[in-house]
Amino acid sequence: MIHPTDLGLEKIGLTHIERIERNLPVESLIEDTILHKSGKIGMRGAVMVDTGRYTGRSPKDKYFVKEITSQDHLWWGDVNHEIGEDVFDELYEKVINRYNKADDSNTYIFDGFAGADPEYSINVRMIAKMAWQAHFVHNMFIRPTKEELVDFEPDFTIINASDVFNDHFEKHGMNSETFIIFHMEKKIAIIGGTEYGGEMKKGIFSVLNYMLPLKGVLAMHCSANVDEDGKNPAIFFGLSGTGKTTLSTDSTRPLIGDDEHGWSDNGIFNFEGGCYAKVIDLNPKYEPDIYNAIKHGALLENVVYDEKTRKVDFSDGSKTENTRVSYPLDYIENSVYAQGKRSMSGHPEKIIFLTCDAYGVLPPVSKLTPEQAMYHFISGYTAKVAGTERGITEPVAVFSPCFGGPFLTLHPLEYAKLLKDKMEKHNVPAYLVNTGWVGASASSGADRISLPLTRTIIHRILDGSIESSQFIEDEYFHVKIPLTLEGIDSAILNPKKSWVDKNKYEKTAKMLVEKFQNNYQNYDLGDPAILAAGPSIS
Repeated sequence: MIHPTDLGLEKIGLTHIERIERNLPVESLIEDTILHKSGKIGMRGAVMVDTGRYTGRSPKDKYFVKEITSQDHLWWGDVNHEIGEDVFDELYEKVINRYNKADDSNTYIFDGFAGADPEYSINVRMIAKMAWQAHFVHNMFIRPTKEELVDFEPDFTIINASDVFNDHFEKHGMNSETFIIFHMEKKIAIIGGTEYGGEMKKGIFSVLNYMLPLKGVLAMHCSANVDEDGKNPAIFFGLSGTGKTTLSTDSTRPLIGDDEHGWSDNGIFNFEGGCYAKVIDLNPKYEPDIYNAIKHGALLENVVYDEKTRKVDFSDGSKTENTRVSYPLDYIENSVYAQGKRSMSGHPEKIIFLTCDAYGVLPPVSKLTPEQAMYHFISGYTAKVAGTERGITEPVAVFSPCFGGPFLTLHPLEYAKLLKDKMEKHNVPAYLVNTGWVGASASSGADRISLPLTRTIIHRILDGSIESSQFIEDEYFHVKIPLTLEGIDSAILNPKKSWVDKNKYEKTAKMLVEKFQNNYQNYDLGDPAILAAGPSIS
């Protein structure tokens, strides 16, 4: 039996926990999930759970304590809401009391690492009451050896009390009874009112987004892979729905990681030990690696399935469009981790910005100047269809600075400057790839660019053959468009030529340019060359 003092839990107020389970094997976590009726066994032995009323993160319920060590660094505002020490203390006591309460439930602790580079790795401790939440962090973070657990001391701790609610949130000036609160000085965070496991994953990402840039390391919301010789590393930036996870999971290139990475003087390294892939409309033909990773040990969230056969209907988004699966990195057979190596590489040789342009005016692929790369990094653009019925609703532009706005704890310019410095130092080219629509908007009923076509474009970038093409300049976005590309119908490469209604193209392109310009006013680097590299209406 583990006593709280064995793990130093008394230091954070956890003194009366009777049933502590630390770093259980996944088989035991699955057994407890089934025993407590919080999940079911599904396809090929994967566990299926529902995450309660929240099927995604609650960004309006995320707060940081304003305290002396971090207040001058944090980017206060809509992303990082300010909260007082007194409110934190009140809710912290409520969370601690929940754990110290005598009952017959288990307390699950996962101790592990965030960051594959030992020089920049941090020790993370996750404390939860639900077995499947412990299963989730077991999948997502870097799992330690028994030897590494002997003298383990956490650098940051998250206490998840998903069944604790803030009944006095209005008095506290908070958004709801749900809360995710970080105290950077105490190196601790508390979660209440939401079961969604992604809060723990992204919570540590926010912590690394704070710690690492202060050490000159760029924290990035991106995926990464290498060639079969471990060379030619590439990083893929993109918001949800742009194909970041899918396109970096490539049968011809081992995966480093699918979501979070750092770029230091040593090269790039994965923050995580797992993948958290969207499975809405999952197609085994086009996404075989993700599909095949759904097996014993994987954790499916909020999928719709037949109660008797347990067959999953991946096309059914009636619970949420944000259906997900988490699994350890070595479930991707073609990954660096599965090869028995650390999820690291040298400096990237290609940077790819992915966008799903539902307006249909950005080219399928274009080359960026360094200044344009900075502009698009700061913009972090994609677009989505506002509703579920294509052809009825209009596209909605989404801008997220550095392609990870909800997780930036410092001002976006801090990350942008780091990216610029590293691109210049290592002479890394950047490309913009549109995985959305071309030749018409999503509301026209036209089909989205196919995944096989986009994969061919990505391969032409990575093998360098795109550089042998002649390029022309886009009229509005001024990016360089290749005239030809092996394996691609040249007719679709230039959006203006792809549109049947040229007047509608002009109108739509100008509208999108204005959206970019209006958004960029929030993040102007003060560098005229970067501003001049953005889109314009002549």
